[in-house]
Amino acid sequence: MALSTEEREKFLAEPHIGALSVTERPDRAPLTMPLWYQYTPGGELWIRTLPESRKMKAIDAAGRFSLLAQRATPTVRYVSVEGPVLRTEPDSPARAREMAGRYLPEEKVEEYLEFERTRVGEHVVVFLRPEHWLSLDMGAV
Repeated sequence: MALSTEEREKFLAEPHIGALSVTERPDRAPLTMPLWYQYTPGGELWIRTLPESRKMKAIDAAGRFSLLAQRATPTVRYVSVEGPVLRTEPDSPARAREMAGRYLPEEKVEEYLEFERTRVGEHVVVFLRPEHWLSLDMGAV
């Protein structure tokens, strides 16, 4: 059964690991990879990535991407959004902390942020406006 607007937005706002898909080359299937994301119902979805990453280059070229969030329990449910990139901004310590805090236990956030600062490098934040939605809850299967 398809989810209502409120149900799908609430589900997408939960901290699921997303699967981002973006067209990279016309002769290949879309580039698809797992990542952390943030979404507030009724608002924009955003991700953080390295500015020179393969994913960012593909997003820049395509100007849009899709993101799938799913779970297997207590019911099989998914929400997929697709839409245009609204803007790309430099990352900030506040956004990095918000994202890490969404996915990690509080006691692991500082360690992760230090790892990012010292070993990964500067990120950018990419904002997407959800334009097309697919959703389903298969109930208890």
